[in-house]
Amino acid sequence: MATDDACLFCKIVRREIPADEVLRDEHVVAFRDLNPQAPTHVLVVPTEHAAHLSDFVASAGGDRAARFLSAASEIGRRFGRDGYRVVMNEGPDGGQTVHHLHAHVLAGRHMTWPPG
Repeated sequence: MATDDACLFCKIVRREIPADEVLRDEHVVAFRDLNPQAPTHVLVVPTEHAAHLSDFVASAGGDRAARFLSAASEIGRRFGRDGYRVVMNEGPDGGQTVHHLHAHVLAGRHMTWPPG
C-alpha cells in the first residue's frame, strides 16, 4: 500500500492521527469530518494514497475503485434516512484542500441545488 509520509489522510489511515472512524477495511477508511457541513459529514478515503480521483482511477484498478464507491454508498445508506449527497473535489478550482482522494458523504438535512 503506497502512502505519503506528509499526507494528513495517510496519517489517519496509518493511525498516527486519531479520527472518529465509522468504517475501516483494507481498502478504505471512513471518519467524521472535523468541520461538518451537515449533521452527518463523513469522509471516505482509500487506504492507498492518490492525490486525485483521476490518479486513483488510473492506478487502483476496478476492485479498489468499486470498494471506494461502495463504501461511500454504505455510509450514505447508514446515516442518510431520507437521502444523502456524495461530493468529491479535485484541484484548486474544484475546492480540494487535502490532496488525498476523499469523498464527502453528507446527510441529515435537506440539500439544496446548486451546491456552491
